[in-house]
Amino acid sequence: MTGNTRIPKAEMTGVYAAVVKRMSRKMLGDVADPVAVTWHNRKVLNFSFTVGRKVQKWDKCDENLKSFAHMAVASLVGCSFCLDFGYFQAHNEGLDLAKAREVPRWRESDVFTPLERDVMEYAEAMTATPPTVTDELSARLLDALGPAALVELTAFVAVSNLMTRTNTALGVESQEFSASCGLEPLAVRSTT
Repeated sequence: MTGNTRIPKAEMTGVYAAVVKRMSRKMLGDVADPVAVTWHNRKVLNFSFTVGRKVQKWDKCDENLKSFAHMAVASLVGCSFCLDFGYFQAHNEGLDLAKAREVPRWRESDVFTPLERDVMEYAEAMTATPPTVTDELSARLLDALGPAALVELTAFVAVSNLMTRTNTALGVESQEFSASCGLEPLAVRSTT
C-alpha cells in the first residue's frame, strides 16, 4: 500500500507534467510515486526515463530471466514498489506469471529451472555488499547464456539496484499495480 514517501511528492504542473502524468496513467493506471517524488529534480527524472527506455531495447538476454533478476534484487533490497511493478510488468508483457509470483521465495519454490535459479542467485550476489559473485556461478551463466547475454544481465542487475535502492531510500512503497489487474498476491520471502 502506498505510504508516505520520505520526500513529499511534487506538485506536477505544466505541459511536460501533463504529458508525463498522461503517459504514466496510460501505462500504469496512475502516476507512479517515484515519478512524483523525482519531479523535484527533472534532470534526475529525465535520466531515469532515458535509462529505462534504453534498457527496454536490450535484447540479448531472455525477458523472463531479466524479470526474475529484477524481482530478486527488489525482494532482497526490500523494494515493495519494484516487486509489485515487476509482477505487474510481467503480466503486461506476457511473461511467466506463475514463476514471477514465486520470485520472493525462489530458493524454496520448485517452479524454477536450474538456469533461472542461477540468474536469481547471480542477481542477489551482485546486490550483496560487498558483492559475492563467484567464478563458478559466472562460468555456469557464461556457458548457459553466452557472453552478450551475460553482459546484458549484469548491466540489467546493476540498473535494477539503482532503481530499487533509490525507491527504498526515498520511502516509495507498492502502489498495488498487480492487485489492480487481479493478479494473485506475490509469494512471501521466507524469513529463515
